[in-house]
Amino acid sequence: MTAIFDWLAQLPTWLVLTVVCLLPALEASTFLGLVVPGETAVIIGGVVAHAGGLPLWAVMVAAALGAIVGDQVGFVVGRRHGPGLLGRLPSRLRRPEQVERTLALIRRRGAVAVILGRWTAAFRALVPGIAGMSRMRRSHFTFANIVGGGVWAVLVAGGGFLAGASYRVLEQRLGLVSGLLLGGFASTLTVAVFVRRRRHRRLGG
Repeated sequence: MTAIFDWLAQLPTWLVLTVVCLLPALEASTFLGLVVPGETAVIIGGVVAHAGGLPLWAVMVAAALGAIVGDQVGFVVGRRHGPGLLGRLPSRLRRPEQVERTLALIRRRGAVAVILGRWTAAFRALVPGIAGMSRMRRSHFTFANIVGGGVWAVLVAGGGFLAGASYRVLEQRLGLVSGLLLGGFASTLTVAVFVRRRRHRRLGG
């Protein structure tokens, strides 16, 4: 595990931050989030930050920037192109139940749906475009987008950072845990063999 952390930490800073920014930006603007969740890149960025490859705040800023800009583009595209936009998606990605659930969420919650939708991959990819189609006020969407994108970036990047810490603690304790498990398995096997031989002797006698 240490080798993986060291390898990630040695990646060029610009490359890590570019991916951290770009993947969330493409989620809603190109519906890439229906295939590859943008949070994956942000979590990896947090892990790299824990390994010392770059500052955690830089990961958070890059993730927030990508998420906010990408969703804003998705909103504009949805407003300009309307329902025909979803019709161009492959049928395996454009599941009617997801679209209906997204529409229902926006109708019930309005701008709050923009914040809530960011925490589910399918909603995160669909909400901005459908919000644009529904003629939600741009100012309402923008405010919710900034709040939701910022909070999401901080929490997901921080989660990746904490995950890196957990992996290192796990790695340090793995030897002890493995030894205990192996000892327990060996003891169980020894007892089972002893009981089987004793039973065999009794039956033979």
